[in-house]
Amino acid sequence: MRGQPLTQQSKADVLVTPGRSRTASFEQHIDREIQKLMASLPNPERLSPEERRGIVARYTAVLEGNFIYWMTAAYLSVASDAAHAIIRENLLEEVRDNHPGMLRKFAMAADAMPSDGDGRAVYRNLEGVRRFVGQLSGTKIVIMMAFFEGWIQRFMPYLAELAGRLGSAEREYTDVHGEVDVVHTRELFRALDAEMALAEGPEAPAAMLEGIEVLRTLIQRIVHHTNG
Repeated sequence: MRGQPLTQQSKADVLVTPGRSRTASFEQHIDREIQKLMASLPNPERLSPEERRGIVARYTAVLEGNFIYWMTAAYLSVASDAAHAIIRENLLEEVRDNHPGMLRKFAMAADAMPSDGDGRAVYRNLEGVRRFVGQLSGTKIVIMMAFFEGWIQRFMPYLAELAGRLGSAEREYTDVHGEVDVVHTRELFRALDAEMALAEGPEAPAAMLEGIEVLRTLIQRIVHHTNG
């Protein structure tokens, strides 16, 4: 079952209340949304080889050419020195260790390189995320990327299982991201705290969560789309 749209109550839950840190409610909300996405994943045993290949291929089509672009937008958008330093370190690691190359090797080993059809399948939802990122709203993008890093980390065992059922033993990408994205998520919440400290006043919860909504829709397209 796919994740349900955010309700007004769930949006209200991210309001900061006395005695809580600036990011605690966002962390809890993001954790709940990731749990919903993970619960919606189809059982790999019940997927056909083509369905398994499609998930790996669509994931690759989205991540390989967009993750660094989105994180760069976050770097360009934030205002605090702390957030700049945290996001810069994330970008340095992505580029220095060639994470896009790791992903391509992973997809190639599973015989799941994206086709034109895979690209078309995610295009509309991918453009929605690109338009959101193009607004260059630092706090909103950091929230989106914290959600994304957190989801990727938890998704890695599932992605590795799909590849294994496709006959691949290549695990560098999934092993690395199953570990480093735990740290990346924690650091992005520190960046969010620094950005919120500079904010003149709180934005409406629905506006703050816009990036989670558009990215979640794209993730659902990656996982649940079929060509049939």
